[in-house]
Amino acid sequence: MPSLHSDHTPVPSSDPLQRERDHLAGSRAALRAMRADVESLDLADVTGNWVNAAILQREMSDRIKALADLAHTPLFFGRLDYLHAPGMDQAEGAEGEQFYIGRRHVHDADGDPMVIDWRAPVSQPFYRASRKDPMDVGLRRRFGYTGGDLTAYEDEHLTDADEVEQASALLTAEIERPRVGPMRDIVATIQPEQDEIVRADVHGTVCVQGAPGTGKTAVGLHRVAYLLYAHRERLARTGTLVIGPNRSFLHYIEQVLPALGELDVAQATVEELVSQVAVTGTDPADAAIVKGDARMARVLQRAVRSGVRMPTEPCVVVRGSRRWRIPAYELEELVQELMDRDIRYGAALAALPQRIAHAVLVKMENGGEAPDDRVQDAVARNPAVKAAVKAVWPVVDPAKLVFRLLSDADFLAECADGVLSPEEQRTVLWAKPPRSVKSAPWSLADAVLVDEARDLVERTHSLGHVVLDEAQDLSPMQYRAVGRRCTTGSATVLGDIAQGTTPWATGTWAEALEHLGKPGSRIEALTKTFRVPSEVIRYASRLLPGIAPDLEPADSVRESHGALTVRHIPAPAAAMDDAAALDATVSSTPAALTDAVVAACRETLRQEGSIGLIAADHRIPLLAAALDAAGMPYLDPGTETSADSRLTLVPASLAKGLEYDYVVLDEPAAIVDAEPDPRTGLRRLYVCLTRPVSGLTVLHTRPLPAALIS
Repeated sequence: MPSLHSDHTPVPSSDPLQRERDHLAGSRAALRAMRADVESLDLADVTGNWVNAAILQREMSDRIKALADLAHTPLFFGRLDYLHAPGMDQAEGAEGEQFYIGRRHVHDADGDPMVIDWRAPVSQPFYRASRKDPMDVGLRRRFGYTGGDLTAYEDEHLTDADEVEQASALLTAEIERPRVGPMRDIVATIQPEQDEIVRADVHGTVCVQGAPGTGKTAVGLHRVAYLLYAHRERLARTGTLVIGPNRSFLHYIEQVLPALGELDVAQATVEELVSQVAVTGTDPADAAIVKGDARMARVLQRAVRSGVRMPTEPCVVVRGSRRWRIPAYELEELVQELMDRDIRYGAALAALPQRIAHAVLVKMENGGEAPDDRVQDAVARNPAVKAAVKAVWPVVDPAKLVFRLLSDADFLAECADGVLSPEEQRTVLWAKPPRSVKSAPWSLADAVLVDEARDLVERTHSLGHVVLDEAQDLSPMQYRAVGRRCTTGSATVLGDIAQGTTPWATGTWAEALEHLGKPGSRIEALTKTFRVPSEVIRYASRLLPGIAPDLEPADSVRESHGALTVRHIPAPAAAMDDAAALDATVSSTPAALTDAVVAACRETLRQEGSIGLIAADHRIPLLAAALDAAGMPYLDPGTETSADSRLTLVPASLAKGLEYDYVVLDEPAAIVDAEPDPRTGLRRLYVCLTRPVSGLTVLHTRPLPAALIS
């Protein structure tokens, strides 16, 4: 079995733990020397102009940041002892040689490696080697840290048939380490099934269906770091992007990639991607469902081309003393050809004057002249050509087009005929048409329509790789918006169908990938949860038959007895007699429940780690006031916790993707009822129930959902 060695056990004079500490100290010194070497470089003699100097200076600054020695982040977390030397058809190692595996490469003054980057091929066995397939590794050593100090190590002898395989104590301790501050990387604890996804080929899109606590978000971020290591030149040229559900979530995860040495990965929400119009309004659920339907792409395609008219008049171009006439039927052929090619509207608009000019040049050549390309460009700019183009192929402004579509019932009916039913058309129309584009109460669904229209007019820039997290909540049209950002690249799609908490959420990953423009992509399932205790995940999984019947319940690797507490707080007799009022208003919620929630938070704060108090959004002001009255400070979601401020007050709508050591959950029935339909409400509750790492306390006055009652 793995042998654990730490400060708590006697060590001989030839202390192996001290030798590892010495290697850590030497590695840190080498990293500081690497950084000093970069800082000492003089660019004065190697830059030809100020542009090159600025570019090189930025690259040097980034390199200096990447070489920062983070005092509380372990420089290496493992060691591999290979059995054979190179050239023996074995893994890349040397007989008796040891490789220390860490977050980044570190070498000494002679260029010899002291720490190997976790993404290098030689590091792969640290994550995948086993007794069944040791991958030429004799010993795998894991290190334990307290802060930045190396305090323990644990050995696995992969070729020792007598050693009993068991769970790693250090790995378990790392997973259970209290969560204070932003999200941590999992580079030291990546599991074989996660590593396969992390190192998947850059040319293919991977979709990860991950139950709560399976590490899907971390897998996606580590995949970005790996791809930037393995394909840096390509992705530096084409760009990478991480898309999250909201800014609180992105703030929570933003330190993971810098901790792995990657500084240039952009982050955005879907709303920020489609920011051609300012989102100031919201849609009723029925309107958002129709606006998010993929059929709207067909409606917009018709709308964009609705202004195209076949020419009825010839185009006459005057050049000097001569007039060149292009008959209407020839112009019609040119327009029809562009229509049939189905190229983007803006590209066709740019091509049409050149096509007309070319037709003029042909007539000029037949008339004995010898025009060149400069003449064609001049003819394309001729007022008569411009007027002809404007008459048949007018300029389209995407925002104005969608504004008209949502304001003008007749125009919508024309574009949606046979696509949307009359009832669906009435649903998406604005009840009171705004006065202008600027004053319109654009919703997120409207902004996505504007983005679709813009792409029909001009091509959206494509990135090399996009990571889409919490993807289960996207509508088909939102998937299309993301897919436009990686048409020539690849994507990593992360989510959990059971956590889809929007009425317009796509039903299956196959359907989602179709809308994304990546049909037939690889779909992987992560069902082993490392974060959520088994008692908690089993309790939450009671909801699965009703919210995601096709999904198998997750299995937790962590048994944690006493991790779940469910307490009913009796309502006062008067409130019990008025159940309708209790269900309908916030103010009628018994004060006893609020008091019990505050007391539970106070009790939980005696434990080490972060605490999340999660409640229905409309309950947040009441709970905030109660916490203030009790003198208990709290944070907003996304605000970094610290040792002195560990309680976060979390609206249920923002809980997705977040995690806390302990969760106090207020009134589950209120969370369910806050959503537009029961399935969405139960899915929201499933999300809230699965946020804890160590313990969950559920407090309720109203009856629990039937599925949770054992």
